[in-house]
Amino acid sequence: MKLSSVKILIFFSISVFFTLRMEAQKPFSEEDALFIKNIFDTSLEEGKAYFWLTNLSENIGGRLAGSPQAAAAVEYTRQEMEKLNLDTVLLQPCMVPHWVRGEKEQVRVVNSNKMGTVDLDALALGNSVGTGPLGITAEVIEVKSLKEVEELGREKIEGKIVFYNRPFDNTQLRTFYAYGKAVDQRVYGPAKAAEYGAVATIVRSMTGKLDDVPHTGVTVYEKEDQKIPAVAISTMDANLLSRLLSEEPVKVFVRTTCENLPKKVSYNVIGEIKGSEFPDEIIVVGGHLDSWDVGGGAHDDGAGCVHSMDVLNLLKMLDYRPKRTIRAVMFMNEENGLAGGLEYAKVSNEKGEKHIFGLESDAGGFTPQGFSCDAENDVFVDLFQKLNEWLPLLEPYNLHLNKGGSGADIGPLKSQLGLLCGLRPDSQRYFDYHHTADDTIEAVHPRELALGSAAMTALVFLVDKYGLN
Repeated sequence: MKLSSVKILIFFSISVFFTLRMEAQKPFSEEDALFIKNIFDTSLEEGKAYFWLTNLSENIGGRLAGSPQAAAAVEYTRQEMEKLNLDTVLLQPCMVPHWVRGEKEQVRVVNSNKMGTVDLDALALGNSVGTGPLGITAEVIEVKSLKEVEELGREKIEGKIVFYNRPFDNTQLRTFYAYGKAVDQRVYGPAKAAEYGAVATIVRSMTGKLDDVPHTGVTVYEKEDQKIPAVAISTMDANLLSRLLSEEPVKVFVRTTCENLPKKVSYNVIGEIKGSEFPDEIIVVGGHLDSWDVGGGAHDDGAGCVHSMDVLNLLKMLDYRPKRTIRAVMFMNEENGLAGGLEYAKVSNEKGEKHIFGLESDAGGFTPQGFSCDAENDVFVDLFQKLNEWLPLLEPYNLHLNKGGSGADIGPLKSQLGLLCGLRPDSQRYFDYHHTADDTIEAVHPRELALGSAAMTALVFLVDKYGLN
């Protein structure tokens, strides 16, 4: 045999050896790829997410914690999970705040030299106090940050209505980053303005879109003397008000009748398939059942709830018996208190449970693009590396993995040292609808919603089959 032939034979033998070795070490099989394909096919053709979401958004509507609609949503999702023949369906009580909006807000520029009286599109912020029946009229002072309020001081703030007008940074490709850079003025701005004697606050709506749609959302008061009325106005009206202020002093009339009522008992809704081999290792998927009262809460977060319910539904339809316990949790009161998420983690810790994996959907029902992952620092690298071994199975569906946040409701489980992930859909349109009256079923495409259910189910399947050790 010639030397060149010997070299070819040796090279071929080595190649075969390493190929066989790599196949033996590959952390998944061809059957996994076929099963994931079946997950997507079943979700797109037979999934229940859009049917459930239509009922939540249109027949029940906005589901603010403590409201009759929230109670109806609890009962509806409990009944629907009962129909899936799960091993367990239960209600977990938690005490929730009960804020009511009251009558329609009145916010208007009064006696402008340039425009006369102008009504502004507005919504009271969640947890805000009302103005009283006569309303408040005061001069407006515009600021771009909480720090600017501090710099202006009581001398310039006292007796005024503080107008927070820092817009979204639309250069951010991921709109959640723009939201994070702007939202402090809504959450903490009213309390900060009150410290310096402001009588009310107006906040630019949290969106990068210029339109006439106001966005509500929570504001936080830590002390009684910080409680002043707070409203958000549309971005178009924010620009109008800012332009008027650049030309003349402006007074605005604000009237709201919102109030905080005594706390009420509500519930997390929990459905579970018990693990066949490792029942004490828990995988949880979830979304928050409550929403703001002005729309149908379709993207925020009805989509996350039906995604999570559909994970259990799809696994049942495919006759998959999980090795580990898989739970779907409809958390209550994420929007203005996080009572459900905190209670779930408290009870879980008291029971000594171990959540090896948590997956939350709270970023809308748009086309899924992947998952962001989080864990305690000393375990994150190992857990994230394990997840990345399955990327070849996820990438055909345009799903990617990155380090980042997971979700507010599963966040309190971080101390159990599992991996926490958040579904990450396309975010470009999310803040067009977030916390608005436009967040209805018409804003959700059934195919995009079904893809979200399938993406979550695929990842849950892989974690259940192989674990994260």
